[in-house]
Amino acid sequence: MSDEVEAGHVRVRLDLSYDGAGFSGWAKQAGGRRTVQGEIEDALRTVTRSAVTYELTVAGRTDAGVHARGQVAHVDLEREVWAEHHEKLLKRLAGRLPRDVRVWALREAPSGFNARFSAVWRRYAYRVTDNPGGVDPLLRGHVLWHDWPLDVDAMNEAARGLLGEHDFAAYCKKREGATTIRTLQELSLVRGDDGIVTATVRADAFCHNMVRSLIGALLFVGDGHRTPDWPAKVLAAGVRDSAVHVVRPHGLTLEEVGYPADELLAARNKEARNRRSLPGAGCC
Repeated sequence: MSDEVEAGHVRVRLDLSYDGAGFSGWAKQAGGRRTVQGEIEDALRTVTRSAVTYELTVAGRTDAGVHARGQVAHVDLEREVWAEHHEKLLKRLAGRLPRDVRVWALREAPSGFNARFSAVWRRYAYRVTDNPGGVDPLLRGHVLWHDWPLDVDAMNEAARGLLGEHDFAAYCKKREGATTIRTLQELSLVRGDDGIVTATVRADAFCHNMVRSLIGALLFVGDGHRTPDWPAKVLAAGVRDSAVHVVRPHGLTLEEVGYPADELLAARNKEARNRRSLPGAGCC
């Protein structure tokens, strides 16, 4: 499948972040719900004084309530529009966008770049505390409170059994026509000096609810309700287990998206399209 930019247009890469609390996820929705994509596309149309809406393609669609620190998207603009506005576009967007979403960089993308299909990995962090007193009020929108003591060593032991390429159907919300085969490249947990446990989750791609389901399983291990071999057994069974809870979205943040060297972008774009059909719905 070709991903050539239309003649007379420029593909622009956007690096952005947002607090997901006030959004119904990334993707535009019917019914007037507030979304990250909708806000940015509206702002872009306004500041470029355009009669059309320039549609964004994103590296990973996030669900309602999920945050992003290192999200990446692209948009194709007419070359004349880019030439006229690019020097002041970043500052104008800052003045037009609401304060819970920021675009940090805008630049012409290299040949073959596609924010979604050129990515080789996405890295998320999930933050949780087992402090008996609860969550620091200043962090309550980004950290989950788990009211049982957590054994991080046991959680890491369980996490190791989930690494590699597998069919993650047991940890995904099934979408018609979408594969649930993924390569989980990293899943590790560290307790910081502040007592907050941060899980780092990195994969080539994620299917719907995958990260929050994995964290839900690991929390059951960490608090002693399940043994460390249980999450891998659930994975091997290949079906949703009612004991695997999808944890709340506010503890989850998309931290970074990885891309290959410029000369490998087009090849990666083609490989991702041919090898797997990524889900069109929200993620994680």
